[in-house]
Amino acid sequence: MYQEYFGLTEAPFSITPDTSYFYQHGHYSEALNTLLVALRAGEGFIKVTGEVGTGKTMLCRMLLNTVEDRFVTAYIPNPMLTPYGLQSAVADELGLDMSRHYGHHQLLKMISNRLIELTNDGKNVVLCIDEAQAMPVETMEALRLLTNLETEKQKLLQVVLFGQPELDERLNEKEVRQLKQRITFSYQLKPIDREGMELYLTHRLNVAGYKGGNLFEINAMGSLFKASRGIPRLINILSHKSMMSAYGQGTKYVNNNNMRAAIKDTEDAQLRSSDNKKFIWVIVAASLFVVSIATYFYAK
Repeated sequence: MYQEYFGLTEAPFSITPDTSYFYQHGHYSEALNTLLVALRAGEGFIKVTGEVGTGKTMLCRMLLNTVEDRFVTAYIPNPMLTPYGLQSAVADELGLDMSRHYGHHQLLKMISNRLIELTNDGKNVVLCIDEAQAMPVETMEALRLLTNLETEKQKLLQVVLFGQPELDERLNEKEVRQLKQRITFSYQLKPIDREGMELYLTHRLNVAGYKGGNLFEINAMGSLFKASRGIPRLINILSHKSMMSAYGQGTKYVNNNNMRAAIKDTEDAQLRSSDNKKFIWVIVAASLFVVSIATYFYAK
């Protein structure tokens, strides 16, 4: 819509997890490096948690694209499965023929034989599970049992869990305490800080082909940071809408009015009421101070 107007080759703030836009900065780079180190060390379970919209799926996709050729990767985007459903999904990701129904024992044996075959070929198998907080307790236990498959020297299957903070609550349940004990590496994705957000905007604009100066005015970036709370998904949505607003008004830069229009149009990104409350309290305090001074001099 506005790409040509701003000199872009593509939309820079899409919310789809395009790894060409991966933000190699701060804790995102640190999280990716932590995952790579843990996988190379042969650890069994690795966990990454973060609030909604902080970039867990992007990180997961980046990991899948970054690991060396000696890793065979399997990806389950929706783990709300029965134990058998999980086994079937893993078998399918490993390239096993799932054209007919197999019993639990036969399916587990097929998975085991396939993992041994890949290990003998010098491969490490990594299973990445997104939205892991949605996994039923009984399926978590089935996952743990899958990771019991091992040789005398190494695990046949490594697992990376990506989930919202609710995943930690699930892992605190008594029924899955054995799985929790097997998590050897964990990382928490946090929102981007103000400085990082400015670099994030520049990075995405550059990837999209932008050649101009600062597209977002300072006040607009201030409002963006407050309303988005540093969450990448909200930053993308508000940046996209504010650019549409600027395009509609025929301006070459996103000003604070454009950004506030975007914020007003986005339900989860309203400017925090606490900001307004602070302002009101300042006015009230100042008024009380003036009244007290006036009362003091009147009494004299």
